[in-house]
Amino acid sequence: MKQFVLTKMTGAKVSPEVLEAVERSEMSDVLAAPLRFRSPLSLLFASISKGNVCVAGDALHPTTPDLAQGACTALEDGVVLARCLGDAIVGAGSGEQKERVVAALRRYAGIRRWRSAQVIAVSYAVGFVQESDHSVVSFVRDMLLSGVLAKTLLMMPDYDCGKL
Repeated sequence: MKQFVLTKMTGAKVSPEVLEAVERSEMSDVLAAPLRFRSPLSLLFASISKGNVCVAGDALHPTTPDLAQGACTALEDGVVLARCLGDAIVGAGSGEQKERVVAALRRYAGIRRWRSAQVIAVSYAVGFVQESDHSVVSFVRDMLLSGVLAKTLLMMPDYDCGKL
């Protein structure tokens, strides 16, 4: 498994630092879970914020196939949520604070909605292709898509969520 990953990453011209991290890892460090489909459309059209409660982190994008990407989006969520809540709380009087927090959570949900839908869609598509046993999909994956899939997943964390 490790050799397979290293071969695919080398073919995708991944940086030496990333290759070294994979080489040093132990198979016992790898966690695997079956893919589950959560339609990105459900995230786009459903409400993730109600009153002073908002869904965040892994609850927004549970199909993320690897821990690094899940951690990355959780950090993004934390920065955006902290910024939205901080802006709402600074200068708010005690009577209007709850309304400002509710508005801040709605703002956070709007900001993260599209990014989370993008992460879910890409993660599911890449995972589906990687796990497919269909001979045509396997051939296309192994011969043509391996570099593209690796680059796509490695580029997803390169996202600027702003400053606190």
